[in-house]
Amino acid sequence: MALSQMSKVMIATHRSEATEVLEALQRAGIMQVLDAERAMVSKDWPELGVDIQRPKDLEDMVARLDKSITFLSAHATDKEGGTILRPLAIVDANRYSQVVNGKEALDLLEEAEEISARIDRLDTEYENSRGTFEALYPWRELSTPVDEMRNLEGTTCITGLIGLQRFDEVSAKLEELGAALQKVGATSNAHACLIVCMNESVGEVQKALRSSDFEAVTFDKMEGTVSELLERCEVDLARIGTELGDANRKAAELATKRMSLKILYDHYRNLLSREQTQAAAPATEHVVLIEGWVKTKDYGKLEEIVGKFAATSVGKMDIAEGEEIPVELDNNKAVRPFEVVTRLYGMPQHFDVDPTLFLAPFFALFFGLCLTDAGYGLVMIAALAYLVKKMQGDKKLLWMLIICSSLTVVAGALTGGWFGNTIQEFIPGLDGLRRALIWFDPLEKPMMFFGLSLALGYIQIIAGLVIAFGHNLLRKDYVAAVCDQLTWLVMLNSIVIFGFSKVGAINPAVGGLFGKIALIPALTIVLFSQREGGWGGRLGMGAYQLFSTIFFLGDVLSYLRLMALGMVTAGLGMAINVITKIVADIPVVGWILGALVFAGGHLFNISISGLSAFVHTLRLQYVEFFPKFLTGGGKLFEPLRKGFKHIYVKEESQKGI
Repeated sequence: MALSQMSKVMIATHRSEATEVLEALQRAGIMQVLDAERAMVSKDWPELGVDIQRPKDLEDMVARLDKSITFLSAHATDKEGGTILRPLAIVDANRYSQVVNGKEALDLLEEAEEISARIDRLDTEYENSRGTFEALYPWRELSTPVDEMRNLEGTTCITGLIGLQRFDEVSAKLEELGAALQKVGATSNAHACLIVCMNESVGEVQKALRSSDFEAVTFDKMEGTVSELLERCEVDLARIGTELGDANRKAAELATKRMSLKILYDHYRNLLSREQTQAAAPATEHVVLIEGWVKTKDYGKLEEIVGKFAATSVGKMDIAEGEEIPVELDNNKAVRPFEVVTRLYGMPQHFDVDPTLFLAPFFALFFGLCLTDAGYGLVMIAALAYLVKKMQGDKKLLWMLIICSSLTVVAGALTGGWFGNTIQEFIPGLDGLRRALIWFDPLEKPMMFFGLSLALGYIQIIAGLVIAFGHNLLRKDYVAAVCDQLTWLVMLNSIVIFGFSKVGAINPAVGGLFGKIALIPALTIVLFSQREGGWGGRLGMGAYQLFSTIFFLGDVLSYLRLMALGMVTAGLGMAINVITKIVADIPVVGWILGALVFAGGHLFNISISGLSAFVHTLRLQYVEFFPKFLTGGGKLFEPLRKGFKHIYVKEESQKGI
């Protein structure tokens, strides 16, 4: 229930064993390896070098595999590879080894690349032929072979498109220049025209055409009539279409085997990660130095791994001053699901306290109070249990929500919420049982919910100060513990007791005593909350810190969102039930429509209210609770380990995932 203790280690290995050592480390997944830029050994011995040669062959192979997988997936007709809940395809270890060590996948890769290149080439040919056909089509009535129009003597033939709106204007200009114009065909917005003029007037004719948005059309390298050219295009398009169909069918056939490429992709990606790690490690001519971090509890396992290599040794290193220590959370099974909240916020610093244990009960309770409906909690538990059973990978979030949903059931039972007021409206026979479980009804006693929300908020804020106080004591930072936390704990609680005495909840004499006691921490805050700089600045900042007492009031009031969300959820549930009753009164189909409105309405309420409960409960932790004791900004422990994008390798001993 804390942060994992980290040890700095150094592995020295002969180059001949470096690859195998890194493979063993990657398989174990227990050591974070530092590159030469971050390794302290490089700073102590700048003469150490790194392998400047990138593993380009591996990078190219990974890129080729990724491209071929994408290509084949686009042509696949099956669902190979998993579902939304289980995106990774399960592959047994024998199949994995067979693909990695065999030639099947490499041969498939070459075939896929060949088909992909063929389809790209045919697509280009098709587009070119289609473009030529569309360009020639307006000229289909031209009976003169196009090659003859290029071989005129004394005259020049110009072909092109003239806009419909400017045709008469252009025709008049050309007539003035002594040029002949003939319409051959048309597009949707222009006439396809032949323009013939004497060679000596070509310049003036072309100038006139340019000023009229004339679009020239050339028939370079073409021979025969336009009709013949169109026929050739049609033949080419038919041929290309047939070849494309064959190629696409071949691609679809290859796509049924694409799992081999996915297996090979994940294998080469892990291999690339190892090679990049080795290339970035500081080294001498014969020795590779692998510096990094390991959890202290895993150091024995690391020694066992390294001990299997004759020319490799491992030892612990001293942590340099100011060196950034990576952080990993280490909690028991009950608390571990709530690590999701901590990781979303960002990792603590290595000297921080892990907030997961402390936020867990508050988060679950606040989530339940935001919903306050036992029926909604039961529905969520059922849905989440299904997802836990079906979903692949990390399920911490689902388990956290199951715990929160369980608290929702409790909160709902204590406040009488069962799908809004469903029991009162539709099952009055169970109302006695509902009332037996009720602590209070928020709609009848809203001020009780108001007070409960404020009380829980105050308790969490005080808990944050107590955590910081205890953590500073453990670190032997007694000045900070007294001046930054104990003063506030004494003053805030004294002010609360004094306030209760003013409303008659506590003996006025006791309240007066605590009112005077509050002056002592207040003076301490002014004098010692800022402990650096001159006394003028220290007193100024101290006064500001004392003024910030008002901010604690704002923090506590922020917890009223628990009441607001809980009552909104209940109110919307009641509104859905009212609509259900109205719809149910419709003759014949009323009960069917009513059931649909009831189910759809409450599912909608569960969705939006559940999202609101999660977001606002998250906000209370991040904005009101964490700043009281958590620094944050730590760097996550990221060991060298195998990662899989497409597959999950199941060992023989595993029965499922």
